[in-house]
Amino acid sequence: MRRLIDTHCHVYDEAFREDLPQVIDRAREAGIDRLLLPNINPGTMDDLIRVCDTWPDMCCPMIGLHPEDLAQDFITQLDGLKTILDEDRREGGGHRFIGIGETGLDLYWDKTRLDDQIESFRIQIEWSLMYDLPIVIHSRDSFIQLVGVLSDYRDRGLRGIFHCFSGSVEEAESLMGFDGFMFGIGGVLTFKKSSLKSVLPLIPIERVVLETDCPYLSPVPFRGKRNEPSYMVNTAESVAQAYGVSIDEVARITSDNACRLFRL
Repeated sequence: MRRLIDTHCHVYDEAFREDLPQVIDRAREAGIDRLLLPNINPGTMDDLIRVCDTWPDMCCPMIGLHPEDLAQDFITQLDGLKTILDEDRREGGGHRFIGIGETGLDLYWDKTRLDDQIESFRIQIEWSLMYDLPIVIHSRDSFIQLVGVLSDYRDRGLRGIFHCFSGSVEEAESLMGFDGFMFGIGGVLTFKKSSLKSVLPLIPIERVVLETDCPYLSPVPFRGKRNEPSYMVNTAESVAQAYGVSIDEVARITSDNACRLFRL
């Protein structure tokens, strides 16, 4: 049976408050083996950890601060998260958190706090390097700034995911220059007018992982509805079509990619 890994989902979101056990069951039935949960801000940590403690065989936590969730005193937010990162360890000394994120840059709604976003992003990059954890990067309307920041770390072994990639050929080629990074592919690929259909085959499938970003960005035919992990099968089918391989091959390769990146 094929096994898939959803490398980016927010099943701790209030959108799942009424039926999360059923959502988890549907994910298992669809062949989703793991759900990787990026954090948003300090206020979401308790719900995220509660979900991971309830389904420890399936749900894996990350820790980070989203660029749209920066308080005016965002350094205090980051200090609190780092304290959690330092104190919550697995038996043997390793972190229970499998990654840093989601973090990054977002200039879609607000361009006035770019400097703060960059500072927060850099701090979390340093966590990624310090603790040898992959980083999950959100980028919206900020490609030039993103590349500018990441270029400073090109030779330091930074690794992670470009979450929800939907960029141009030129952007894909630029980002492929950052070794150690995967491209997170989600429901946008299934959209009728998505240019990603022509860009994706230019990216080696060995650098692709699958994600939902649920409850957002539902794939066709669920577009406009709440997204959930079981719908990732539809994205996997579109990835298979883009590369001209079977969905079983997509599941095998992308799951291997995720396991290697996150050391699952």
